[in-house]
Amino acid sequence: MLQVIGILLFVIVIGGSIALHELGHLIPAKAFGVRVSEYMIGFGPTLWSQVKGETRYGIKAVPLGGYIRMIGMLPPAKGDAEGTARRMSTGRFAIMVADARRASVEEIEPGDENRVFYKLPVRKRVTIMLGGPTMNLLLAFILFSIMLVGIGLPQPTLTISRVVPCTPTAEQPLAAPLPSGQCPTGSLTGPAQAAGLLPGDTVTAVNSTPVKSWDDMTDWIRAHGDQSVTVTVDRAGTPIDLSIDVATVERPEYDANGVATGATVTSGFIGVSPGVEYVSAGWSSVPSYMWDITVASVKGLLSLPVRLYELVKDTLIGGQDRAIDGPVSVVGVTRIGGEVAAMDQPLVAKAATFLGLAASLNLFLFLFNLIPVLPLDGGHVAGALYEGTRRRLARLFGRPDPGPVDVARLLPVAYVVAGILLAMGVIVIWADVVRPISLG
Repeated sequence: MLQVIGILLFVIVIGGSIALHELGHLIPAKAFGVRVSEYMIGFGPTLWSQVKGETRYGIKAVPLGGYIRMIGMLPPAKGDAEGTARRMSTGRFAIMVADARRASVEEIEPGDENRVFYKLPVRKRVTIMLGGPTMNLLLAFILFSIMLVGIGLPQPTLTISRVVPCTPTAEQPLAAPLPSGQCPTGSLTGPAQAAGLLPGDTVTAVNSTPVKSWDDMTDWIRAHGDQSVTVTVDRAGTPIDLSIDVATVERPEYDANGVATGATVTSGFIGVSPGVEYVSAGWSSVPSYMWDITVASVKGLLSLPVRLYELVKDTLIGGQDRAIDGPVSVVGVTRIGGEVAAMDQPLVAKAATFLGLAASLNLFLFLFNLIPVLPLDGGHVAGALYEGTRRRLARLFGRPDPGPVDVARLLPVAYVVAGILLAMGVIVIWADVVRPISLG
């Protein structure tokens, strides 16, 4: 039930992110006088719609995006009278461009001649197209701020939350007792368990030396395998000294992304897990935290073709497990949101993880939409900036105004890009269904 609730909550988060993105386009478009005929959340069949003023607002069946329809997105071709579009009969792409231009012209009603998008100054068109990604960036900042400042980051405490019953091995890093209560072959009773350490004990000293943090204790333990150590704990206000024989174990080595490298590492081990408290990171941490995730996201975008190829070759064809840092669709992210809600963790931990996931999604949407290719927002921004540069150079050299950039000529490219994005989405969604990434 908790997982279903988490999935529904994340669907709402995705829908809200889309709605705010399109609102970021809608508000400046209306402020600059452009007639907006539609504001839609989702694609496909319309589930609900209502006309308010001159705009139809609605929700569609497939919540994988959204759009607003502004009249006059495509300028007339050179030589065409305003409000007309020539018919072209040769060339598939030429016919496609002509049909799109004609459809754009047909949206312009009497009195709308000066309310078309392409007639706006460059700065206003850029403002409209950047409005959507900016809303995602602001939402990411708000969510990260709540997570980092309002809730805080988890910090290990010296209070023990769990005592591990059996020592891990390279083959069984999470060795659990057998039904008989005995540890499996190759594993021994955990040193902390054997010494009588209990959940709720607070470590105060190691070999009579006070410890100030969990890392102080674990660093010492890991470096002193096969030695005896006296650990002093506070148990319900009473100090207790416990002698523990530190074990030496081999465990799998993991990289920074939590993926096993195939190598093993030898270290001291007693078998305890720390309690966790959430400490506010302060406002100054938000920009730096977002910058780190931005850098990682940009690297992910640049490596997306390679990661997609590996996903198909290794996972969908080869049957291997999903790479934890591989591409994930909104289906996969929503599923992870459900797993977060179902985690056996305190509510504050679930809330922090959920907020971080939603914030990261919005930051990625901001970056993805800035890619300077149509039909993404960045493609429209690039076209407007190119037009502005061309007009400035014309004025500088005393040449006639070259007019608006004919974005319609780039529609074939936009269709190809849209097809590629659709194919990528289908592949990743299929992978999220048949071999999903799991928090486990």
